[in-house]
Amino acid sequence: MIKKFLYSQKVAPYVFVLPFILVFLFFWVYPLGSSFGMSFQKIQLGQEASWVGFSNYEKLMGDGVFLKAVTNSAVYMVLTLAVLIPFPMLFAVLINNKFMWGRDFFKSSFFFPALTSVVVAGTIFRLMFGEMEGSLINSVLAWFGIGPVKFLKGQVTGFVALVSLATWRWTGVNMLYFLAGLKNIPDEYYEAASIDGASSLQKFTRITMPLLKPTTIYVLTISIYAGLAMFIESMMLWNGNNSPKNIGLTIVGYLYRQGIEKNNLGYAAAVGIVLLAITMIINLTQLAFSGMFKKEE
Repeated sequence: MIKKFLYSQKVAPYVFVLPFILVFLFFWVYPLGSSFGMSFQKIQLGQEASWVGFSNYEKLMGDGVFLKAVTNSAVYMVLTLAVLIPFPMLFAVLINNKFMWGRDFFKSSFFFPALTSVVVAGTIFRLMFGEMEGSLINSVLAWFGIGPVKFLKGQVTGFVALVSLATWRWTGVNMLYFLAGLKNIPDEYYEAASIDGASSLQKFTRITMPLLKPTTIYVLTISIYAGLAMFIESMMLWNGNNSPKNIGLTIVGYLYRQGIEKNNLGYAAAVGIVLLAITMIINLTQLAFSGMFKKEE
């Protein structure tokens, strides 16, 4: 009877999706609901929780350090989007060219940084961008007569180090996404364009970019989330969650500071809910403008 029930054409689809539904409910919906409830309370380990209403959210709106963290995360997101979408797309097009030699070597070389632990990568980049004359970047600058630069003590130079780390780690991953998208574009389109006398630039702008739109939107969506949720890179680059004047503090870093370092779990939950709201608003807005919610005729 049970076997017949499980093999039923009506029941089988639900059996296959049941593990996903259970994981989604247990690891996403339940924690989200708990965090939302916690955000309206004052919760500290060892003390009884008390209801404070919207006090945590009101405090956030006037919290200068939180606003600094939001600004840092937003700037980091924009800078990484400006680098980690056009360049991986360009590299993917070059590697996908049938005349390209050593394409497997370049694929592996670009993807290898993603396999490196972010803790190790952050430590290496901290040493590279160190303020001592012997650090790698300052050694290179010395060749051009430029004195040692304190990269990790300035807002602009600090972001140079952060974006450099992100570019090194994620260019290869995004490039593979675009390579997968390029494989779905029929060669006949390019052959027809060549017969019509189209240049390489025209093929890229009239064929490649429009047909890569779904892949581009996917990469854009995950990159927005990754940019706003960045934390470990900043923590490793500054060897802790206390960068000078909070120049490297992110929203998640501020959540960690309040929840773990200061044992203010209710306030930290409010930070997390605001982060989720910001991410959802930005992503849903860009998906709406890109036409992903429109029904195909």
